[in-house]
Amino acid sequence: MHEKLVNPIPDEEHSQIAAETFRMLADATRVRILWALFHDELSVNALAEHVGAVPTAVSQHLAKLRLAGLVSSRREGTFVYYSASDAHVKALVAQALYYAEHVSGTA
Repeated sequence: MHEKLVNPIPDEEHSQIAAETFRMLADATRVRILWALFHDELSVNALAEHVGAVPTAVSQHLAKLRLAGLVSSRREGTFVYYSASDAHVKALVAQALYYAEHVSGTA
């Protein structure tokens, strides 16, 4: 006899979306980029400075994050500014960073 689950198993579509989100978050630079964008709208060069990466690498990460729908952009003159506003993803990243602090003992 099988026990009845209190919460049903997620369907395939939702499981795929969750896995894709985790895949996008499986890079430390992308986590830092998202964290910076949750707090401010920034250009590629400003982001590169904040996260300690070269602008070309940041640009490549931003392209992946945009395709995944985790960041958006707007053009102002010759500059492009990026932002991240999904509260669910922000909570996910915040919890992952909180967990990292907990397991590393630096909380």
